[in-house]
Amino acid sequence: MADNKTKQDGRDDSKIDANDSSEVAYAAKQFGVTSAEIKAAIEAVGNSRAAVKKHLGGK
Repeated sequence: MADNKTKQDGRDDSKIDANDSSEVAYAAKQFGVTSAEIKAAIEAVGNSRAAVKKHLGGK
């Protein structure tokens, strides 16, 4: 069965869920840093993907 693109599950791609290890790992790979650095950045600036990227120096 094909994916129904009109149904959304409520996830927000602009945020990083620090409690979801796969999401943290994905963000770490995306920004070229470790998962620990992602978690530290979330602690420092919150879970906004843009704020984390800025905190990490735009990596």
